[in-house]
Amino acid sequence: MVDALGSDSQLSGYDAIIDLTRKLNSKFRTAAETQEATRKILNALFPSWLPGAFKVMFSKPLPEFSCRLNALATALTCQWLMGPCKVNDVEIDGGKVGTGHGVLVERCRYLEQAGCASVCINSCKVPTQTFFEKDMGLPLTMTPNYDDFSCQFSFGKTPDPVDRDPAFATPCFMQCPSKRARTPACGGIELPPSGVGATISP
Repeated sequence: MVDALGSDSQLSGYDAIIDLTRKLNSKFRTAAETQEATRKILNALFPSWLPGAFKVMFSKPLPEFSCRLNALATALTCQWLMGPCKVNDVEIDGGKVGTGHGVLVERCRYLEQAGCASVCINSCKVPTQTFFEKDMGLPLTMTPNYDDFSCQFSFGKTPDPVDRDPAFATPCFMQCPSKRARTPACGGIELPPSGVGATISP
């Protein structure tokens, strides 16, 4: 994240992560640029060969196993970032129930401390969904709840177009540090034309 911004935070620990995320969210001219920058950061967390290899060796031939594996890995490795979470069963593409395909974040620490729907959408939800779909070969839908700060990950479920996704229609929080004055919706949330998804082409 420091490389993407070209500068570091003066804060430390988790506060530094939130500070850098807010700076990233406000650095770019469009939400799409923020989303693409975050996607690159996600890719940089892994060896360059791993996402593509996983896509070919696991996601395509073994989609259900891959969904369960990623749900388990997310629940085990991301609690430091998101807070307590657990693997659960969720609806996936085709209206089926994906056993162990979900991760329920009970109260997302990242969302709560950022206090901004724009940060959630542009620096987490959209780029993470795009990373898994385009780079790892797995559809993923993330459903944040802005009332209780929970978030449901559903591996194996293709995201709805943004004009049908409630996350894009939410007003930003009253305490949002980056909220634009007298603007009812968070200025960083952009809706593409009707029917166009929020994913980014590779």
